[in-house]
Amino acid sequence: MARKVLILMGSDSDLKVMNEAAKALHALEVETEIRISSAHRVPDKTMKLARSARENGFGAIIAGAGLAAHLPGVVAACTTLPVIGVPIQGGAIQGIDALYAIVQMPKGIPVATVAVNGAFNAGLLAAQILATADDELATRLDSYRAQLASEVEAKDDKLQTIGVEAYLNN
Repeated sequence: MARKVLILMGSDSDLKVMNEAAKALHALEVETEIRISSAHRVPDKTMKLARSARENGFGAIIAGAGLAAHLPGVVAACTTLPVIGVPIQGGAIQGIDALYAIVQMPKGIPVATVAVNGAFNAGLLAAQILATADDELATRLDSYRAQLASEVEAKDDKLQTIGVEAYLNN
């Protein structure tokens, strides 16, 4: 059975950023479910989502949070599924507090972490985790990487053909 990825955020203000994870996963044909569930305002709901994720067919969870960024840690405390934290830009120090909060998890409760607003990469990382047990997904990831390489080569070919000034003005 193909595993799904649960995408959580504490507020609808995070949706624009977190939808990037869904875009990455959908491009790789991985099913997602996106939910708003605050670690502070609805902790019981959040814990229930995390605790039931495996039995509901999820293979990984992506949790986005800003400021004190407790959501990824709370989720990770409630499941042994891989949890990927996405620090959301905002507040006085533009997401650095969220980044520090997510990467500084206590020993025994790991949370993988991507860059501030790095939800697209979180989606790719979740797909890579699922691909360890899904050869078809691994093949789609290989194709995605080959496409990235092809795009870079095409850009370099264009640069070499028309030169820097024309490339910049194009």
